[in-house]
Amino acid sequence: MTTAHQAPGETRPGGRTARTRRAVLTAVSEELDDGGFAALTMERVAQRSGVHLATLYRRWRSVDKLVCELLTEMSNDIPLPDTGSLPGDLRALADAIERFYGSAGPRRVLEAVVAAAARDPQAASALRTFFDERLTLAGAMVRRAVARRELPPDTDPKAVVAALGAPFYYRILIERRPVEPGLGASAATAVWAAARAGAYALGEHDGAPGRED
Repeated sequence: MTTAHQAPGETRPGGRTARTRRAVLTAVSEELDDGGFAALTMERVAQRSGVHLATLYRRWRSVDKLVCELLTEMSNDIPLPDTGSLPGDLRALADAIERFYGSAGPRRVLEAVVAAAARDPQAASALRTFFDERLTLAGAMVRRAVARRELPPDTDPKAVVAALGAPFYYRILIERRPVEPGLGASAATAVWAAARAGAYALGEHDGAPGRED
């Protein structure tokens, strides 16, 4: 999903800096393919990318930051739909997520980021930021649906989008199985039905006034 997300501590200028970043992220992806997250080191990334080790540590500080940025970069290939209806938007986005995680590479990167977040608070923060940005961006299709009166006015956009993505992350991270064709269609159908029924009301998720705890 296209976003203005930046690498930790830096902007995204063109020229030499952009070429360095591309070489590093390509090297991270290839290292994950070859040896997985357990074998990923800054030294191996430096050797494969041709970028000096000191530069890697100065700009990214750890392999955790590298894999978080790689996931952000790869996810930019998931377009944000605007089909004119929420059922169409949900199906289009779910199908795009299905194609994305249908490839082994993005699944490996996701697993690596989650593993990093389990041990490193900064990686955990980067992962939360990653998902929060994407929920906010994709929430635009829910806000449009509310404006078209397809959904109740108190629908929580982030909750709808999170529910759409949940089956994919359960399949990958909990069941440890590949994403198979058809998962996107079933997720979109279920979320549309639940959203229409008011299952994602803001007051049910954010402690809004009137909620009884």
